Amino acid sequence: MEYRKLGDSDVKVSLIGLGTMTWGQQNTESEAHAQIDYALDHGVTLIDTAEMYPVPPRAETQGLTERYIGTWLEKHPAARERIVLATKIAGPARQPHNPRHIRGETNQFDRKNLTEALDGSLARLKTDYVDLYQLHWPDRNTMTFGRSAYPWIDDAYTVPIEETLAVLADFVKAGKVRHVGVSNETPWGVAQFLRAAEKLGLPRIVSIQNPYSLLNRTFEAGLSEFSHREGIGLLAYSPLAFGWLSGKYEGGARPAGARITLFERFQRYSKPQAVAATSRYVALAKRHGLSPAQLALAFVNSRPFVTSNLIGATSLDQLKENIASAEVRLSPEVLAEIDALHEAQPNPAP
Repeated sequence: MEYRKLGDSDVKVSLIGLGTMTWGQQNTESEAHAQIDYALDHGVTLIDTAEMYPVPPRAETQGLTERYIGTWLEKHPAARERIVLATKIAGPARQPHNPRHIRGETNQFDRKNLTEALDGSLARLKTDYVDLYQLHWPDRNTMTFGRSAYPWIDDAYTVPIEETLAVLADFVKAGKVRHVGVSNETPWGVAQFLRAAEKLGLPRIVSIQNPYSLLNRTFEAGLSEFSHREGIGLLAYSPLAFGWLSGKYEGGARPAGARITLFERFQRYSKPQAVAATSRYVALAKRHGLSPAQLALAFVNSRPFVTSNLIGATSLDQLKENIASAEVRLSPEVLAEIDALHEAQPNPAP
């Protein structure tokens, strides 16, 4: 396993990070614990969760993912120092699919909501601190969760970024949080967080957790330079595009228990142009004797701006294959073919 620096911090995280959003919905507590055991035994150190999980978000299951991690930590207290534990506060319900059962629709990033969210997460996780605390999506309308264009919406009110960062700074001072990061953020947003940190002497964000895959390389256009110039590393989520890039949905297949089979909500990668592009990447992998999943994951692993590739699995077999992608090196020929396909059909599922 390779380890990469988390932003400008002194923390290193595993190239493969363990995503957890199926735990409590598609995975039981014992299955979640088995995944943690296997991941740690194979060099994974980063575990990423959120107060909103599992997904799809429902009031009846909200917080179960963190609780499962907490019960594992309760059984293995000495392992806490081996883990880089990351979680997130849910943002306001500005889009129809954003949850409204977590502190209401005005769940903005002010002191009251941030404090309640963090304390709740710490209680469920059964730990005194998290290594990385992230804002799950911006406290404003912008290009998130599949929006293909900036919405041009004048929000009635958003919490100033300086105010949010000042509260996060207090969490750091109190020892409840080691580092802070953002998620589903834009270049403008990242720039504002960096400016506020420099201007007011507040903590710098060390990471940005955004989607990145063969079907969505939009991070490269405006955000990758922040990784290079400012040390804001990408925690890449949906590297398999909800499982599409594993090839399991090829030809209209809908395996029992799979996410797309179970939930109509997940349409981000189901558009005709995305399905067609997926088939081309699957065929490329097979031509070169690679599994489609490992081609997709190895590509993400190879990007210099990626700090950790957040993989999720509903079975140990999937988890094993995904973690093993850390050992796969794509040839210049394969990378050139990937770029050719991308140029012919760029970002079919932003």
